[in-house]
This record gives sequence, structure tokens and C-alpha cells, in this order.
Amino acid sequence: MVEPVGNHYVIARPVYSENAFNEEHEKLHRYHKTFWDHLKLYFSCSPQRAKKIALGLFPVVSWLPAYRFREWVLSDIISGINTGLVAVLQGLAFALLVNVPPSYGLYAAFFPVLVYFIFGTSRHISVGPFPVLSLMVGGVVTRLAPDDSSGNGNSTNTSAINDERVMVAASVTFLSGVFQLLLGIFQFGFIVIYLSQSLISGFTTAAAIHVLVSQLKFMFQLPVPGFNKPFGIIYTLESIFSQITKTNVADLVTSLVVLLIVFVVKEMNDRYKEKLPAPIPIELLVTILAALISYFVNLEEKFEVAVVGKLEEGFHAPVAPDVGILQKCIGDGISIAIVGFAVAFSVAKVYSIKHDYPIDGNQELIAFGLGNILGGSFKGFASSTALSRSGVQESTGGKTQIAGIISSVIVLVVILAVGFLLAPLQKSVLASLALGNLKGMLMQFKEIGILWRKDKCDCIIWVVTFLAAIFLGLDIGLATAVAFQLLTVVIRSQIPSCTVLANVGRSNIYRNRKDYTDIYEPEGVKIFRCSSPIFFANIEFFREKLITAVGFNPLRVLRKRNKALRKIRKMLKKGQLQVTPKGLICMANPTYESEEELDNNKIEELDQPTIMTDLPIRINWGTDLPPGITVPQVNLHSIILDFSSVSFLDFSAMTVLRKTLKEFVRLDIDVYITGAYEGLLDKLERSAFFDEEIKPSMFFLTIHDAVLHILLKKDIANSPKLKLAEEKGRSSGCVIIPRNGLRSRECTVRLWLWPSSWRKCSPKKLLMGTARSDNKS
Repeated sequence: MVEPVGNHYVIARPVYSENAFNEEHEKLHRYHKTFWDHLKLYFSCSPQRAKKIALGLFPVVSWLPAYRFREWVLSDIISGINTGLVAVLQGLAFALLVNVPPSYGLYAAFFPVLVYFIFGTSRHISVGPFPVLSLMVGGVVTRLAPDDSSGNGNSTNTSAINDERVMVAASVTFLSGVFQLLLGIFQFGFIVIYLSQSLISGFTTAAAIHVLVSQLKFMFQLPVPGFNKPFGIIYTLESIFSQITKTNVADLVTSLVVLLIVFVVKEMNDRYKEKLPAPIPIELLVTILAALISYFVNLEEKFEVAVVGKLEEGFHAPVAPDVGILQKCIGDGISIAIVGFAVAFSVAKVYSIKHDYPIDGNQELIAFGLGNILGGSFKGFASSTALSRSGVQESTGGKTQIAGIISSVIVLVVILAVGFLLAPLQKSVLASLALGNLKGMLMQFKEIGILWRKDKCDCIIWVVTFLAAIFLGLDIGLATAVAFQLLTVVIRSQIPSCTVLANVGRSNIYRNRKDYTDIYEPEGVKIFRCSSPIFFANIEFFREKLITAVGFNPLRVLRKRNKALRKIRKMLKKGQLQVTPKGLICMANPTYESEEELDNNKIEELDQPTIMTDLPIRINWGTDLPPGITVPQVNLHSIILDFSSVSFLDFSAMTVLRKTLKEFVRLDIDVYITGAYEGLLDKLERSAFFDEEIKPSMFFLTIHDAVLHILLKKDIANSPKLKLAEEKGRSSGCVIIPRNGLRSRECTVRLWLWPSSWRKCSPKKLLMGTARSDNKS
């Protein structure tokens, strides 16, 4: 019964153990599906399930018939044109990161968009090249198809190396697509949860630094070989600075001017985005202007600048991946698949929350997997989503993936018709455009200070991920970062927070006793909380912390008591001890024997319960013992273990916990467990956890229930009259309630009949223990 009193509430109810609560309140027996049930359901087939699977596999069938043509088509067309122009330039620029001819970046910006239109679930992301993925693919390309070390840079050798690099990029892209497809089919979309936001942020920031360093050779126009190995970034910088005197000034000046213009205009777009009808397409304007200047001034001949050259028109016939290459880049394919999906899913989730529609992680894996398989077959490279390009598609009014189809049409026009206009464009301009898209990722350095203030562990993950990806490379760095992140989880769960609780404010609230001044701790009671799952890796830590909290090792005390009993029996047998009304009196000089002699090579017997049935008197361990016999004093009579934060308990932990509880019980210390998660008792019963010493009755609903039970039990034990009243109450359904609750240790105990007597008084009086009963017993 609950009675509100102002901004307080008063509750009157019995003290519940788990058993008592389940006896009073009938529990529904629910059938829990087994693994085989889920497997059977997964492979079952019915018309409704077939329809659901078809709609899930082809999301376009769901949203396209509901497309609001008049309301959305104009916005999608405008958004698609803007996004398509950006996609063309980013495709060309990011192809430099892959170390393949720029025209192949257009394939990576075209084919995945068509596949995502049919299979994708996000309406706003723009699918295509992403700088981090491009750099990861470029690392594989550099490793498997290095530069010509002979120094013979004729057109034939260059063409052969380019063909080989295109094949490597296509093969690793195909392989990453296969991995994504398999992960989606087998419902592994949850894998993204193992890449925390801190890890993704640190990794993409490191990738931005790698992109920056990799583009320096185009900005300075220097022949820098690729170093795809640990500390490769240092070797790259060393190679650049060793040739710095050979810099092409025209390329460097062009790069710096383009970078400055792009950064300034992008900053204006961000600052005045509410006032601008659409972002200024600065990449397009700069590209057109640079191409015109290069063409009319003839920069290639006058200043020997590197230009894009003639782009290949049309499409190549689809090719099968090279099996030899696939065998050499399995690990790279897995890392590319996971990073590409993680980045795309994170961006898609942001827009899905903003516009209130669901996305399916498993379907996203299938969509990106098929997109990469198709793109790899047509000699493209790995795709995901670029943050800036998706931002353009959403901010210019894109409503659905119709905008994506329009953008792919723009890319198609460039591939088939107008690609030749970009031939005089300097590569240093494309490099600057690639760097211009890194602002958001480079600004993530700000997160270090924020994370340090909010969560130091996440900050350490960010820093470790960044340093590992910078110095070890993106592939090894990612694996190192994931391993380190999982290690932090293991360490935090292996070293859980364990605290001793006390009652705060004389209510039913229990908090860490070190944090409050107005606390109450029942005499002889220790309340211990573990805020973590308990399993094989942290059960010993839990045991050590519990022993520290109670102030003694129960097993050591138990052995001391059993040794003392052996010595007492021996002294009684020799007549050295005499039993008197006041206790045991030593009749001779005490003899001191070694521990080894007392053990008698039977150490396991010392761990058994103390047995005094054969003694003429029951030993009181709290009083003075005969000379020569010392046993540590134990001032506890009850221990409460708060399991409200324990989400699971494995079998190894059960074994150690059972052993520890037995040690306390054998010292005549009552142990209670409160707040156990649903199903723990059933699991313990199935595991044969309970016996004559460890019983299910030790489980209580809350800490307060256990504390009240302990106080009542002790008061009844100390009062013969209450003992008699309690025995009578059992037969008539009585409940003992302490006066003033927990306000006074020296509380009186009154007898209240349940439920008739409690109906005659207010809940507030019942809680405070001031109500009077008509029952005179």
C-alpha cells in the first residue's frame, strides 16, 4: 500500500525474501525460446514471411510507391545535381589516394550509387569514394604494385604499373564487398558496436593525417615512393624533405591558393548556411577555373606541372578479381569492409534520427557489399560515404535516393561525354580538393580535451587509436585499436567497483558510506555492493574486496577455530582443562605446539564446519579462551551482498562464490543476497548451488528488506518474550515491526496482525512504528 504525503511517499508492506514474495505473488511461467527455436524460425517459410523478407531485401519497393512526386522531385533534382558535381570532383581527387588514374574514381562514384538505390535503407547519405577507405585501398595497391624501382619511367612501364594497380584496387574492393555481403546475410550488423565513437574519431583523424601526407607529393610534385609498412608516414616525410629543393613552385603555389579559397568559402558556407539557399559549389568553380587557366596558359609545357591527362571514355568490360591478389589481401579486405560500413552506418544513423525513419544495419551491409562487388568488377575502388558529400545532398533538399540517381547521371555524363574537358587540370588542384574535405576530420582534435573531462578512458582510447593508426598504418592500427578497446572493457569488468554501503537519511536508501555524513550502519552488519557482472576473470578480485571490507579472512579464522578445538579436546583429554559454570579453566601450564603438529597433515579437515557436540560445553569465541589458545575476534553476525548491479554470474564464479559463502556461514555469520537479477535463483538451483548451508532463503528483494529481517531476527533472539510472541505469530499470520524503523538501534518491537490490524492505522504510523494494536499478545 502506497500513501502520498506531500512530496513524500509512505509504503506499508511485509519484509520480503525472494521465496516469500514468490509464494505471495504468483509468477507466470514463460517459455523462453532456445537457439534451435530461433534457428527454426529463421529458416521457416510462409507467405507473410516471404513478403517481409522481399520488402526487407529490396527497400526501394517500400518507399518508391509512396514517393511524393510533386513535393519532392524538384528538391531531389537540385540536390542530385549539386551532389553529382561534388561526387565527380571527389572521385577524381580520391583516385590519387588509391594511386590509380583519376578516371577510375568516377567508376567508384557511379556503380555503388545504383546498387544502393535498390538495396539501401538510408534516404540521405551519398554513396561513393571516402578518403579513409581510398587511402586504405591505396596502401594495398602500394604494397602489391610498387613503383618502378629501375628508374625506367617510360610510358610502357607506367601503363603496365597502372593496369596492375587498377587490378589490385578492384580485387581488394571485390573482396571487401564479399565480406560485407556475408556479414549482412548472416546478420552481423551488430559488429559496428565494437567500434566506439572514440575509436572511430581517433582512427579517422589519423587517416586524415595520412591523407594530408600522401598528397604532399602532388602538391610539391616530387617522386615519392609508397611506404605501406609500420612507421611508413615517417619514411614518406623523410623522402619529401630530402627532395624539398626539387619542388615545382607552380604546383605548390596553385595548391596553396586553391586550399585557401576552398577553406574560406567552406567556412562561409558553414557560417551562413541558414541564409544561403544552397552551399556555394566552390570545388566546381575552382576546378573549372583551374582547368581553363591550365589550358589557355599551357602550364604543362611552361612550368612542367603534372596534369590529369586524357580521361578514359566509357566503361570497361567487367573483370573477375585476381585470385593471387585476393590471397594476399584478406586482412585488408576485412578491415576495409568493417571501416567502410562503420563510417557509413554512423552517418546514416545521424540522418535517420534527424528525419525520423528506421535503418537496418544488416541490410546496409548487403547494400554496400553488393555495391563494392559491382564496383570492383568494373575496376572501381571501395566506396562508403563521404561526410561532406552526404552533407551537400541533405542540406540542398534531398529527400530520397532519387537524388542519388540524379547524381549518378551527372557522373555518367562526365564518363561518357565531357571527361576530356578535365584533361588539362593539374593534379595538385585535385590534391588540394582532397585536403579541403578533411577539415571536419582534422577538427576532431578538439575532442581530446572534451573526452578528458568527461571520460578519461575514452580519451585514452582516442589517443591510442590515433597513435597506432599514425605509426603502424591504418590496417595494423585499426586492429591494435580494437584490441586495446576490448582490453579496456576487460580491465574495467575485471576490476569492478566494490563499495561498502550504509543507510542514508534513516530511510530505505543505501549509498557508499564514504560519501555521506548522515549515515546509519546496523551493528554487526556489513553491506557490500559489486557494480559489475561477476565471472571467472573477476571473481577472485570480488572475493579479495569482500574480505577487505569485512576485515578478516573467513577461511583463516575457520582454520584457527578448528585448530583451537583440536587443542581443547587434547587438553581436556589430558585433564589440563576443567569445565566450570564460568567456562573452561586451565589446570596446568599451557603448552605451545607448532602449527604443523596441530594440522596433523589433514589441512582439509580444518576447512570443515566447527563441531562441538562432543564437548561438554559450547565454546563462545567472543569470550576469553584458555591460555595458549588464540583465535581472531569476529564482530560481524550478518553480511548483505547487493547484487542489483550484477547482470550475470558464470559457473566458475558460482563455484568460488559458493565456497566463500560457506566459509562465512561456518563462522556463524548469516549471508544475504539482495537485488538478484531475474532468473538467477533458477540458474543457481540448476547448478546445484544450494545445500544444507547455502539456502534459497538468503535471497531478499532489497537491501532494506534484508536489514529489517536482520534487526527483527536479532531482537527476537535477545528477548524471550518476543520469541514466544513470534512463535504464536507464526500460527496466526503475525508480522513483527520495529518501532521507529531504523532511527534507533535500541528499538522496541511490537506485534502487528496482518492484515486486519494494519488496516486500522495510517501507513505513516506503520512506517514509523508508532501505531497501536488492539492485540495484547
